[in-house]
Amino acid sequence: MTPNSTVTGGKTVYGASVGILMLETRFPRIPGDIGHAGTWPFPVLYRVVRGASPDLVVRHGAEGLVEHFITAARELVADGADGITTNCGFLAKFQAQLSQAIGVPVATSSLMQIPIVQSLLPPGRRVGVLSISQSTLTPELLEASGAPADTPIIGTDDGQEFTRAILNDEPTLDIELARADIIEAGKTLIRQYPDTGAIVLECTNMVPYAADLNQILGLPVYSIYTFVTWFQSGLSPRSF
Repeated sequence: MTPNSTVTGGKTVYGASVGILMLETRFPRIPGDIGHAGTWPFPVLYRVVRGASPDLVVRHGAEGLVEHFITAARELVADGADGITTNCGFLAKFQAQLSQAIGVPVATSSLMQIPIVQSLLPPGRRVGVLSISQSTLTPELLEASGAPADTPIIGTDDGQEFTRAILNDEPTLDIELARADIIEAGKTLIRQYPDTGAIVLECTNMVPYAADLNQILGLPVYSIYTFVTWFQSGLSPRSF
């Protein structure tokens, strides 16, 4: 059968179905990080939300920023994005507002995977979360993600490098110290919650260390990478 030679436009950019809302940062973004374009096996579109610092979003609840995120999301859709995600798990709090405002599918946070992952686990096992900030990942944020309010959480708050460098938006990052912080948090999670059957990484900057966690702890590890690759596969299904 001869394909139809007529195509329909309407966008400016084609072939990049996922639009990513980025905090305004300067810390290094290494391969695996959501903000490193080489992380993705498909093209993505980025938009920086000016003024949305890691400290303001994570430690101070993104106060006063929702309209800025909505505006940036609408710009991504106008450019060609078919779906929107964000580069911070704490932005789950904006899931409902973004979904209502921009008219395309929205996947704000890796935490939204928790109910799905929980459904995969055998009886007596549950999902645990690693977060960049245990103290501010509230039950309300979990519930906004569709997750149980009592989901176990361990943070990297007391580590040497990861939380400090990211949330203070420092221009350098010691990758090995960051890796050690995340592995230690994973071990603490298993020690404190031995019924943990899988891990979800709240923080999008933790993805480069997911394979290490999997190998050391022997548990499945889900992240913004697993979430967005799944999300994209529905926005732009592969042809067979």
